[in-house]
Amino acid sequence: MFRKSCGISSHIPRWLPSIWRPFSSTLRDVIDLRSDTVTKPSESMRAAIARSEVGDDVKDEDTTVKRLENHVAGLLGKEAALFVPTGTMGNLLCLAAHCQRGDEVICGDASHIYNWEAGGASVLMGIVLRSIPNQADGTLDLNQIKGVAWPDDFHCARTKVVALENSHNQMGGRSLTADYVDAVGAICGAQGLQLHIDGARLLNAAVQQAVSPSKLVQSAASVSLCLSKGLGAPVGSVVAGTEEHIHRVRRLRKMVGGGMRQAGVLAEAGLIALEENTPQLAQDHLNAAKLASGLASISGVHIDPSVVETNILHFTLAEGKCSAEELIRRLELRGVLISEGYSGRELRAVTHLGVTSGDIDKVLDYVHEILLEQPRATGGEDNPSDPQQSTGTAVVRVQV
Repeated sequence: MFRKSCGISSHIPRWLPSIWRPFSSTLRDVIDLRSDTVTKPSESMRAAIARSEVGDDVKDEDTTVKRLENHVAGLLGKEAALFVPTGTMGNLLCLAAHCQRGDEVICGDASHIYNWEAGGASVLMGIVLRSIPNQADGTLDLNQIKGVAWPDDFHCARTKVVALENSHNQMGGRSLTADYVDAVGAICGAQGLQLHIDGARLLNAAVQQAVSPSKLVQSAASVSLCLSKGLGAPVGSVVAGTEEHIHRVRRLRKMVGGGMRQAGVLAEAGLIALEENTPQLAQDHLNAAKLASGLASISGVHIDPSVVETNILHFTLAEGKCSAEELIRRLELRGVLISEGYSGRELRAVTHLGVTSGDIDKVLDYVHEILLEQPRATGGEDNPSDPQQSTGTAVVRVQV
C-alpha cells in the first residue's frame, strides 16, 4: 500500500521495505538527471506564489496571468500570448488554430509533437501528422520541406503547417539557428503554410546562441514556451502569436478543459522562473558539457562532446560493458537517476538547476568505477544488502 500511495514503482529493490527509512529523507541527496522536468520551486518562488494577486482567468480577470502573458508576448516579439497548463496542450491548440479537421502538419520524425504527445493532434483535432527525417542537428532538410507539401488536390490532405522543435529534445538538445528558422519560414511563406515552433526549451537555445528569443521565432506564426522544465516553475506553458491566432487558441483551450480560474498562483511562479532562472540555463549547459567531456574520457563510453550544445546529452556503452539498464540500476544504488535513451545501449542525461558542478564530479566518479569495476575509495562493491548504498527511489525512464 505504501508504494501505491506514494506513486513508487515496483522497481524499488525488494529488500528495501524491510529496513525502510523515511522516504522524504532519501530524496535530498539524489542527483536526478532523468529530465529537467524534475525541477522544484525555489523558496522565493514559493513566497511569490503565496502573495500573488489572483482573479478568475476564464473571465480574463487575473492580473498576474495577464502580466505573464504580456511579458512572454514581448519576450517572443509576438502580438499576444496565452497561459496554458502544459506544453503538450500548447502545441495541440496552436496546431488546431492553424488547421481544420483533415489538414496536415509536417514535422520531424523525432519531434516531440510526433512521438511524445499521445497523437493528440490526430485523435482530438483530426490533424494529419506527416513526418520527415530529422537531421542529426535537429533540423529538417530544406529541400524535403519544399517537396513534401501536397498540391491543392482533393485526393490529398491540405498541408497547412510546418512544425520545428527548438531546442530539439530527442536529438540531444541541439539548437536551431535564427538563419535556419528564417529559411524554413521563407519556404512556408512561399507555399502558403504557417510555421509553428515547439519551444519547450526555446530559452536554452537562445542562451546557447547568445541571441534574443524573439530572433529565433521571428518567422514563426506561433510558438509554445514551457515554464516547467529548466526554468523551474511547477506548472505551465505560454503560447504566443498574432491577436487573431491567440483568440482562436483561447476558445480551443476552453474546449479541451484548459481554462483555469485563479491561475495567478501558477503564473506568478512562471514570472519568477523567467526572471530568476533564465541566467541559470548557461550553468546547466556548462554542467552538461562537463559531464560529456568527462564521460568521453571513460573507457567503454561513446559520446561526442562537440555536439552537446545545451542541457541534454546522449551516450552509449560499448559492447562488453554492462547494459544501459544495469548502469541505471547501479547508479541508482549510488543515488543517481538517469534515463534510458532512444535506442539500444543509449542513455540520456539532462542537467538543470537542481544539479551542481559538484554533482557532475560525483556522477563521473560513479560511472568510472562501475564500468571499470574499481571499488570506491570510501566503500566496497555494490551490495544490494546494504541499505546505505541505495536512495530508495524508483528508476523512471523519462523522455520528455
